[in-house]
Amino acid sequence: MVNNPEQAITRLGFVLLMLIMLSACAAQHQAGQSPRSETDSDTYMTSGNHALEIDNDPSRMLAVWEENLSTFSIADPEHITLSADGSIETDDRSPNAVPLKNSRHFNVIHHHNHDLWERIREGFALPDRDHPLTRAEKLWYSKHQEYINRTVTRARPYLHYITEEAEKRGMPTEIVLLPIIESAFQPFAYSHGRAAGIWQFIPATASHYGLKQNWWYDGRRDIMASTVAALDYLEALKNNFDGEWLLALAAYNSGQGTVANAIRYNKRHGRPTDFWSLRLPEETRAYVPKLLAISAIVADPEKYNITLESIPDEPYLVKVDVGSQIDLALAAELAGISIEDLYRLNPGFNRWATDPDGPHQLVLSIDKAEHFQAKLAELPVSKRIKWTRYEIREGETLSHIAVRYRTTVSLLREVNKLRTNFIKAGDNLIIPVATKKINDYALTLDQRTRAIQNAEKKGLKVSYIVKDGDSLWEIARKYDVSVKELATWNGMAPRDYIRPGQKLVIWWTDKRTTLADISRSTRIGLPRDTVTQRINYTVRKGDSLSRISQRFNVTISKLRQWNSLPKGKYLQPGQKLTLFVDVTRQTENI
Repeated sequence: MVNNPEQAITRLGFVLLMLIMLSACAAQHQAGQSPRSETDSDTYMTSGNHALEIDNDPSRMLAVWEENLSTFSIADPEHITLSADGSIETDDRSPNAVPLKNSRHFNVIHHHNHDLWERIREGFALPDRDHPLTRAEKLWYSKHQEYINRTVTRARPYLHYITEEAEKRGMPTEIVLLPIIESAFQPFAYSHGRAAGIWQFIPATASHYGLKQNWWYDGRRDIMASTVAALDYLEALKNNFDGEWLLALAAYNSGQGTVANAIRYNKRHGRPTDFWSLRLPEETRAYVPKLLAISAIVADPEKYNITLESIPDEPYLVKVDVGSQIDLALAAELAGISIEDLYRLNPGFNRWATDPDGPHQLVLSIDKAEHFQAKLAELPVSKRIKWTRYEIREGETLSHIAVRYRTTVSLLREVNKLRTNFIKAGDNLIIPVATKKINDYALTLDQRTRAIQNAEKKGLKVSYIVKDGDSLWEIARKYDVSVKELATWNGMAPRDYIRPGQKLVIWWTDKRTTLADISRSTRIGLPRDTVTQRINYTVRKGDSLSRISQRFNVTISKLRQWNSLPKGKYLQPGQKLTLFVDVTRQTENI
């Protein structure tokens, strides 16, 4: 019994609609015509972006409709067709994407576009794409086809998943292009502001949105986890700014407080509070126009002389439960892919294995998942990680051993059932170890850092081993370089922590003198197997022979010899010294 008058009216309309539809189908079948045409009926019942095949018994249709009353909606007739078997089809442009509560009497038939870019275009909804402040950004993108190509190549494995997640929430699909602005879809991107991953989360915001971060794993780089967190964050910002997406995007870049303060300022001065009217940081003023500009180019690439490589509108990624820690080289072997490809699909993992405390899941391409699961089922859990027995030596600590075997103290304590960090020489530890040579794990955090440190720069490359009490600021000051430079050379952010024993690379040149290259055959008081460079050094206030000798890994006696310095005579600021530095020792021991 229907007690609601609106339901009664709607019910009557439904019955009439179904009868008209069935009559139309019957007439067209008798005439030998296919009823699938955009000009057929005015409106049809639909449950979103699907085709719904409905039983042809009106009484059963009515019963099913009543069960699903709250989930049905009237679809735009422009996007609906009838198939020859009487089913209703809607294409992906239909705005009513609501799930069925009961689908016993429906066969759901997905009706997708062939190209993912077309699907993304159809979901565009942000305003002001042609605002004058977007012109400069459009011009830049239109002149950088190679940049677009590289970005699309990196985005290819991830973009379908991101699009699906955004559509589930009814978000404008311009949002799926935001990683182009944030990171150019580079999963290992890391900024000076400590932001990581394709969505560029800083640690605090990532933690607030449930992204785990530890030695083994960083959820900010996990494609699936970070996408969910980023969309959650953007939705929260949009709600906080009364549904204004441009303000939400600005807040994603510069922080909610920054945008809120700008709005309050404009209100006090009687000014508009839309994005374009706010006084915001220069980076944020360009951030939103960049997204609108790249959206305009995706909307009409030909207009801007840009070619977008086609991406199939079909799922690419799937998450596979593993159930325990697993060596990533072994996982790659089971999946039949390279270690590099596995890391690119799972960039959240920092080390040679997954986090022992989870997540115990791997992301794989759909075509590899079934093979991986079959191979994994044949492998005992005890074989997923290789173990070695280690005898503790005199003077060693758990920390020393953990660093040597690229693991953590907490894991050593856990697997060896140790209540404290106390160990004694002669005892044995069970230690998880990589199945391959550590250099084979090409995209671990250590390997990526090493690649950055080994990139050629100007100056003398020296290595510094961090000591207790050191900070980036003190080390930078010692070598007369900026903290930002020091951080960049080591793949870090200026506010990152450093730990004793950590190796840092410094590309050093004295700012007040020049670094003179001389023939590598030059030998002055140095062993024959060394490689040297000559440095003209200007003594600074507070310098001493002892301090200079430590700084350049040379002896005081050699400093005296090279500069004819008598004993007992102090150095003076501005005094010139000549040093012959062993480059091989600099890169290992300073």
